[in-house]
Amino acid sequence: MLKIRLSLGGAKKRPVYKIVVADSRFPRDGRFIEKLGFFNPLLPKTKKERINLQVERIKYWISKGAKPTLRVSRILGEAEILPMPPKGNNPLKAIPKKDRKKEEGEKTSSEPKKEEPKKEEPKKEEPKKEEPKKEEPKKEEPKKEEPKKE
Repeated sequence: MLKIRLSLGGAKKRPVYKIVVADSRFPRDGRFIEKLGFFNPLLPKTKKERINLQVERIKYWISKGAKPTLRVSRILGEAEILPMPPKGNNPLKAIPKKDRKKEEGEKTSSEPKKEEPKKEEPKKEEPKKEEPKKEEPKKEEPKKEEPKKE
């Protein structure tokens, strides 16, 4: 299956991506069929040099059945070559990872494990014996402490 995807290049902590057509079985930075452009995420979105695309070749490969990955489809959506993909829903994205783990632990520990209730024979009700009503204990007023004598 053909994919239009990003291939990583650049120096350490300075990524630059090539937009390539490759077989999905090939390694990410390995063999590819054709280079279709590049993407530099370090430049601001307003700069023209951030993204370079060969629009005609991209349309050609899409017509041949190549499918863009999610990131590439977003890049192509910004360039108005393809429709923008729908936004995903990740409500945990704003929460730091260490706090996510705590919340997951709380959820699992606070929710009792759901086990199938065992089917038991209904117990026969015995006639209840009337118990004498217990008187409610009177509320005692707090005792005032007497000063200690030395």
